[in-house]
Amino acid sequence: MVTVAGVLADAPLVLGIETSCDETGVGLVRGDVLLADTVASSVEEHARFGGVVPEIASRAHLEALLPTLERGCADAHVRLADVDAVAVTAGPGLTGALLVGVAAAKALSLGLGVPLYGVNHLAAHIAVDRLEHGALAQPVVALLVSGGHTSLLLVADVTQDVRPLGATLDDAAGEAFDKVARLLGLPFPGGPHIDRAAAAGNPSYVTFPRGLSGPHDLQRHPADFSFSGLKTAVARWVEGRQRAGEPVPVADVAASFQEAVVDVLTAKAVRACREEGVDTLLIGGGVAANSRLRELARQRCAAAGVTLRVPRPVLCTDNGAMVAALGSALVARGAAPSLLDLAADSTLPVTSVVV
Repeated sequence: MVTVAGVLADAPLVLGIETSCDETGVGLVRGDVLLADTVASSVEEHARFGGVVPEIASRAHLEALLPTLERGCADAHVRLADVDAVAVTAGPGLTGALLVGVAAAKALSLGLGVPLYGVNHLAAHIAVDRLEHGALAQPVVALLVSGGHTSLLLVADVTQDVRPLGATLDDAAGEAFDKVARLLGLPFPGGPHIDRAAAAGNPSYVTFPRGLSGPHDLQRHPADFSFSGLKTAVARWVEGRQRAGEPVPVADVAASFQEAVVDVLTAKAVRACREEGVDTLLIGGGVAANSRLRELARQRCAAAGVTLRVPRPVLCTDNGAMVAALGSALVARGAAPSLLDLAADSTLPVTSVVV
């Protein structure tokens, strides 16, 4: 078998398209090797609204998809005619945004005469780690944390066997970051700005609540999360300072809030590994780029004898590489492709890896 710069020359070339929210992503993967990962973000267009506006996101994808696709092919030094399969996020996500990617993927599949795979966004966040750290352990516990999802999953096989262990009962972690950032006068999206502000703060300045972490809660919701109460606690604390005419120590509040979030996330993830008898924890999703989450997870996994896998930050946020990675794994397994009547599904369950 011929290899070129570590790439299997005869492995299928898979194109991945991601348009579930506010990033237009195109990835090209051959085997388990990433050849290109190009992203066009519309986040600045949403910032003045303090959150993602679905119609704006959809229009941004329409404008960005073709240039992003062309840039990806140029970065990978390939032609569209070289592509052997097309993978696209079919859900979950914003319906209008998903439809842009799904329609484009269908056109490419039909025009190129190659199979089409409509894949699950959450499973793709797991599969992307294969591009950085190699084959996944089987099974692995995955903690997915983003603006729309906070889930604990037991993954026996990312291409076909993903089982939910728990999820958020209200706000996702990323939503909580955005809402607290707004309270503190920080820009959207809140996650990176809180992370930066917290670096100069005291995480013990305020002891904010840890949702669903009491003994009774752990019996009823051992792998579930709740961040709504934490968000409300921060709002009341800030309002109390403002009513008293006292300044709000932004860095300290950011650090204290962030610590409350990552404390719960890492504690429940390690607990899930222990209870499921799994020795590998994978963290993915946009919030996985948070520096404190990565550090505390490293510490707790080391103490528990659990192997931690976290992709580099650029692969944690939404991107086409993760979709191509899952598509490549499906092709390697010989999975049946999707039909051309593939529909976008904004509520696609994680148990449906490929549609």
